[in-house]
Amino acid sequence: MSEKSIPINLVLGSGGARGLTHIGVVKVLEERGFHIRSITGCSMGALVGALWVSGHLNEYDKWVRQLTRWDVFRFLDISLLGRAGMVKGDKLMERLEDWLGGVQMESLPVPLTVVAADIASRKEVWISQGDLLEAVRASIAVPGVFTPLVKHGRVLVDGGILNPLPIPPARMDGSTITVAVSLSGREVLHPMGNEPSGDTDATELQTSGVTTQRDDGELTEDPHSAIDGFLDNLQRFFGRDSDVSNRSSSNGIGEEKQGDVRSPPQQASATVVPALTDVMLGMFNTMQDTIARHQLAGNPPDILIDIPCNICESHEFHRASELVPAGEYWARKALDEQRERFS
Repeated sequence: MSEKSIPINLVLGSGGARGLTHIGVVKVLEERGFHIRSITGCSMGALVGALWVSGHLNEYDKWVRQLTRWDVFRFLDISLLGRAGMVKGDKLMERLEDWLGGVQMESLPVPLTVVAADIASRKEVWISQGDLLEAVRASIAVPGVFTPLVKHGRVLVDGGILNPLPIPPARMDGSTITVAVSLSGREVLHPMGNEPSGDTDATELQTSGVTTQRDDGELTEDPHSAIDGFLDNLQRFFGRDSDVSNRSSSNGIGEEKQGDVRSPPQQASATVVPALTDVMLGMFNTMQDTIARHQLAGNPPDILIDIPCNICESHEFHRASELVPAGEYWARKALDEQRERFS
């Protein structure tokens, strides 16, 4: 079924391997006749958005579906002695350079904004100009896991630490609608969308730090506390880098927006093991899921496509052949349920 051509501003959220569902969502939006006029993306949302705008998303889709567990481990390029993170990501960036290398964001056929965070100035950085690959590299650098991008005196990391679902506070164009894809949806019994007929009820996540809404609709979890909790946990494994925490520069590559984040620790301990990457990603996801739910409460999009937060673990990029179709499922379901908003 195809809708009439509808211009949209697309927002793609942060969430590790869950972001592979963005590929399926974009496919459904195109099938339904939606015309993407602009993309704002954070972390995996930034990567998928960059690949789509540059015309390489289908190639990436085919490539990532072929990855095995070992391939993912190899591309992570884990370094136990890295000062700024356990994952250097050099091998991954070499692969992404085949698709995104040498591209200036100003030359893209569709406007793209990539969201990162400057840990020195404690602000969001919205990047819409400059080198595309560098912008994506900054946006996917999970603090304490991936090494950050250092550019013009700034230390840039995953924007999900401040804004995992970067919905512009003011609609960019009154003639378009905003479609946001959140990777922080509530837990469901069948996150891949293959639930038996009639079994579509979702089950809320009830663990501490994630449940953010009471029965009366009042939000209960402070997103700033979630950020602090994440960074405090990082402190158990890493030491602070005073050079980073004391640096601040306005000579950067994007527009700053005020945030609330401490400088994350930078010195890796010799006792770190690869399994710790899972721990860090888990803590990061818990924090950003909390923030995303608060953001949606205060600044909802015109159309929301929710991906269940329990669809996979953050590092499970070898499950693309399941996650892409799951993204298609949740996109169709959300669009069918919210049809009156764009009909």
